[in-house]
Amino acid sequence: MPAIVHKAPILGLESPSANKSSKVWLFSLLLTLQYGAQPLISKRFVGREVIVTSSVLACEIVKVGFAFILIAKEGTLKKLYTQWNLVASLTASGLPATIYALQNSLLQISYKNLDSLTFSILNQTKLFFTALFAYVILRQNQSLQQIGALLLLIIAAVLLTVSEGSNTEPGSNNSDEILFFGIVPVLVASVLSGLASALCQWATQVKKHSSYLMTVEMSIIGSLCLLASTFKSPDGESIRQLGFFHGWTPLTLIPVVLNAGGGILVGLITTYAGGVKKGFVSVSALLVTGLLQFIFDGKPPSLYCLVALPLVIASITIYQKFPYRVRKKES
Repeated sequence: MPAIVHKAPILGLESPSANKSSKVWLFSLLLTLQYGAQPLISKRFVGREVIVTSSVLACEIVKVGFAFILIAKEGTLKKLYTQWNLVASLTASGLPATIYALQNSLLQISYKNLDSLTFSILNQTKLFFTALFAYVILRQNQSLQQIGALLLLIIAAVLLTVSEGSNTEPGSNNSDEILFFGIVPVLVASVLSGLASALCQWATQVKKHSSYLMTVEMSIIGSLCLLASTFKSPDGESIRQLGFFHGWTPLTLIPVVLNAGGGILVGLITTYAGGVKKGFVSVSALLVTGLLQFIFDGKPPSLYCLVALPLVIASITIYQKFPYRVRKKES
C-alpha cells in the first residue's frame, strides 16, 4: 500500500516535523502582524522629507545586526565563517540582493502615495509572480484551480486600480501622482519580489544555503548597490546636501526596525515553506491593515476594496485547497 503524504492545512508543507510546523506558525503570525502594520506605521512615522535611500540602508544595517545575533545564538557563526565562499555567496545572494534593494525602494515610494489597505492588497499580486517564477526556476507546477486562484488575485488588483482612479478629479495632477508614484511602483515591486523569492528558495532549499547567512549577504550586497547609486541619484545628492538622517525623528526607527525584522521572517518562511506558500500567509495582513486603518484613521474601506478583499480571500482558499498532484503512470 503506497505511503500517504500528509500536508499541513494552511501552509501546505510536506511531512513537517512538529518542531518545524510550530516554527512556521510562529513566523507566519509575526510576519502577518508586521505586514499588516508596516504601511500604517511607515506612513505615520516616516515623513515625506525623509530620504528613501537613507531609510532603506538603515533597514539593511539593522537586518544584518539581527541576522548575526541569531547566527551567534544558533552557535553556527564559526562554522559559517570557515565554510564561506565568495563565489557561492555571489551565486546564491548576489542577484536577489540587487533585486530586493530596488524593490524596497519602490515600496518606500508607494507607502507614501497609497492608502494602507490599497497598498496591501496590490502588494498581494506578488503571489502570482512568485508562482510564475517558481515554475520557471524550480519547476513547481500549479493546478488549474491554483492558476484560477492567482487570476482572481489579479482581478482584485485591477479593481483597486480603478478605485484609486475614481477617487481623483478629472485633470487633477493627483491622479497621475497616485498612478506613477503609488500603483506602478508597487506592481513593479511585486514582479521583482516574485523573481527574488524564487531565487532565494532555490538557494536555501536546493543549494542548502543558510537563511541567516543569506540575509547578511543580501543586505550587504544590496546596500553596496544602493550606495553606488547615490553617486548619480537625486537621493544621493539630497544626502550629500542635507545629511543622511534628514527628516528623521526617533520614531522613524520604529518602521525601520519592524521592516528589518520582517525581512528576517521572510527568509525563514521561504526556507521552511517556500515562496508561494509564504506569500499566501500574508493575506491575513489585509485584515490587520484594514482594522488598524479604521481604528487610527477612521477611514472605512471603499466599495472597490470591499469587493476586492473577498476575491483575495477566495483565491487563498482555492489555492490551498486544490494543490497540484502528480498523476501516477499506470504500469
